Amino acid sequence: MRIKGFQAYRPPPDRAARIASPPYDVVDTAEARRQAEGNPDCFFHVSRAEIDLPDGTDPHDDLVYRTAAANFAAFRDRGTLFADSTPGLYLYRLTWGSHTQTGVFAVCHVDDYQHNVIRKHEKTRQAPEDDRTRHLVALGAHTGPVLLAYRDQPAIDRLVEEESCQEPLYDLTAPDGIRHTVWKARDTAALERLFAAVPVVYIADGHHRAAAAARVARERRTATKAGTGEEEFNWFLAVLFPAGRLKILPYNRCVRDLNGLTAEAFLRAVGERFEVTPAAHPAPEHSGRVHLFLKDRWVRLSWPSAAMEDPVASLDVSVLQDRLLGPVLGIDDPRKNPRIEFVGGIHGTKELEARVRSGRAAAAFSLYPTTVEQLMAVSDRGLTMPPKSTWFEPKLRDGLLIHPLESF
Repeated sequence: MRIKGFQAYRPPPDRAARIASPPYDVVDTAEARRQAEGNPDCFFHVSRAEIDLPDGTDPHDDLVYRTAAANFAAFRDRGTLFADSTPGLYLYRLTWGSHTQTGVFAVCHVDDYQHNVIRKHEKTRQAPEDDRTRHLVALGAHTGPVLLAYRDQPAIDRLVEEESCQEPLYDLTAPDGIRHTVWKARDTAALERLFAAVPVVYIADGHHRAAAAARVARERRTATKAGTGEEEFNWFLAVLFPAGRLKILPYNRCVRDLNGLTAEAFLRAVGERFEVTPAAHPAPEHSGRVHLFLKDRWVRLSWPSAAMEDPVASLDVSVLQDRLLGPVLGIDDPRKNPRIEFVGGIHGTKELEARVRSGRAAAAFSLYPTTVEQLMAVSDRGLTMPPKSTWFEPKLRDGLLIHPLESF
């Protein structure tokens, strides 16, 4: 695994809290506009530039990408972002209540992505990949990091702990209560050497950003027709965390209707496929169970555990889809079917209940979180996870460290 330090655009410490924003894809335009209101330094002016255009503007209009590039240039011109004086690696710690995870902020090589040293578990979709590619080209910079996981390495843990004992560059608490702390590593070479002994890493979140980076690198290589492969555009922004420290929440499901069935007929169909018993709690206590909220009550759906060679088919999300959502509710392609909604676990089971009680959904399903080990097993087999299988928390913030495609 190759990582290297990079010369970052980053904010002055007194502006870090104003610029740091959630990832572009966890909010819609209205929420991004609300969070950026009254704050010209909010990074949503770059990552969701449609907020500076009239209501109803298509987020994929050419004007949006031109506006993002103009806002990014303005950030640099007025000192909201400045070019760090030297390249380096950074450490990034997220603290969420009692949970902490510290990763290495670096750039990774697109060849490692192409050659499966950086392993995937998701197929990218053309429209989101096109969007990230156009954004990357317009700005000439990677602004949102890919979240990568590696199997725990005690030697890396020790060095990261040592490096994070110094005074941080940034230490801020976001409005959602998550604390973000960043240091610049003193011994970049030592970290690069330790990661060179890591055989593979895994994309946890950010498949479209990684695919866009590889695509832009291919296009630039073709255009230049010469090069060493070490040009800055061959590297993309990432934060690498030990897998044992990552936290996955469930990705729950709501369905808008029961496919023409009454609630009673639907429950009979469920009972033909699962053992149905009352649920003491809304959330399952372990895998091999899914909890269903219907007609103002929770019930437990369980099935006999069985060893499966296919690590995808054994996932709870797969069992729910293959046994119930597809054959009973007619949701054959959850990626495209508008009758299903996915609700990140950060919103809790109360949100599921509220959607059913309000009539927005006919039924809701509470799942046990997919584990990092399951994700890695799927990736190692070259297979694809079902859509919306994992919801990682806490989320990284955009705008703290940015990687330009060209050296300063």
